Amino acid sequence: MPEDELMDVAVAIFDPGIDFADEDERLYPEVRRAEARYIPKLLAEVLQNSGAWGAVRVVPNEDRITDLMISGTILHSDGETLELKVVAKDSRDYVWLDRVYEGRASRYAYDAKTRSTYDPFQAVYHQVANDLIERFDALPSAQRKEIRTVSELLFAQSFSKEAFVGYLDKTRKGKQLVVRLPAEDDPMLARVRMLRERDHVFVDTLQTYYQGFSEDMFGPYQEWRKLSYEEVVAYQELKRESTRQLIAGGAAIIAGIAAAGSGDRSARAAGNVAIIGGGYLLKGGLESRAEAQIHVEALEEIGQSLEAEITPQVIELEDRTVMISGSVEDQYAQWREVLEEIYRNEIGELAPPASDADIQN
Repeated sequence: MPEDELMDVAVAIFDPGIDFADEDERLYPEVRRAEARYIPKLLAEVLQNSGAWGAVRVVPNEDRITDLMISGTILHSDGETLELKVVAKDSRDYVWLDRVYEGRASRYAYDAKTRSTYDPFQAVYHQVANDLIERFDALPSAQRKEIRTVSELLFAQSFSKEAFVGYLDKTRKGKQLVVRLPAEDDPMLARVRMLRERDHVFVDTLQTYYQGFSEDMFGPYQEWRKLSYEEVVAYQELKRESTRQLIAGGAAIIAGIAAAGSGDRSARAAGNVAIIGGGYLLKGGLESRAEAQIHVEALEEIGQSLEAEITPQVIELEDRTVMISGSVEDQYAQWREVLEEIYRNEIGELAPPASDADIQN
């Protein structure tokens, strides 16, 4: 495939979907937040291994300018079922994908040999990849090149709209359109390309973080999934049994109270026994639910252990050294500020093109 048609792909950290969860869904926020980092890495690996794309990178958010941006929301994840909403847009803002993917794991997916080799929901990621490739194959060569050009010009405009004004326009539907191109020997464009290459190198270093996070998470996460899969089945049975006991206990107490108020001595005695027996049934139901809560807390503890920190990075500038620190999201934001400083120092001194003589159609 020609290099000017080879698209770079960014997979943004997913929305954990905590705010969209049903009230009765057993959701563990810490685990879900870890999944929101883990799943994009798995999807990125499948895309990269397909050989259909340029660089495929995991990024902290959707703000990054790239040829194709993939975002997603975890709608449901419990070890048995994975449901994802996936959206893919190119740099022109055309939607490639906007659909829900669902996969269901069998009990064999968590056998000792299987879970150390395959992700239980690998088929979901392959389906996303296949849908994207199908859309890419349907694009004419000219549109593939246009997407890459739009990405470059949007990146340039993000630093100086004035210097790169007039190259892009929007259609009536708000889609980006290339109107004209800067000259290939434009010094401003040359500096922007150098800046963009440096940006790629930095984001590539972040991939080491995501890879390390993925490797650290794999073992405990697979165990969590296995446990969660078993808990889904056990919890539902536990919930049904608990409800049956609560209903039976409540009915026994009500019947006992009615009998206890009877004028018949034997009926009152039977009523007292029913009240006591109903109380035990209620107690058993509440204890069953308490047992389920213990499992919930254990899974939350596992989720908390999956949180990771990224080490500080030292950036060498021409006149000084800058250290950026914090989470990967924090460092990514700080890196953008560093890029803007580099632009001001290296590009800001250059005058923008003065006339159309420097512009080619």
